[in-house]
Amino acid sequence: MLEKGLKRLRRKARVRAKVMWTASKPRLSIFRSNTNISVQVIDDLAGKTLCAVSSLKMDKKWTKVEISKQVWLEIAKLAKGNKIEEVVFDRWGFAYHGRVKALADWAREWGLKF
Repeated sequence: MLEKGLKRLRRKARVRAKVMWTASKPRLSIFRSNTNISVQVIDDLAGKTLCAVSSLKMDKKWTKVEISKQVWLEIAKLAKGNKIEEVVFDRWGFAYHGRVKALADWAREWGLKF
């Protein structure tokens, strides 16, 4: 049986193969740890991060999902400022539930297209 970390790396490679190098859309990359979450909008062709937000310096009195929502509100403001309306969703091999699913739902709610 494969270890948990190895399974995630396999999922990451499978997901990344589908979303990398799209010319017209930047990549919305989500990374989560046990305590924090970070979101980046990346232009793979230019090799640049267009905008990024992390929960490292945010107040920890909220739940993890509420902190994720605050991170999303910040990245949404930055993305709208950079006129980004359409992205490719990169969940970094994490299962599509909990904070990752909540971020995707909020992105769609704010008008971001995947």
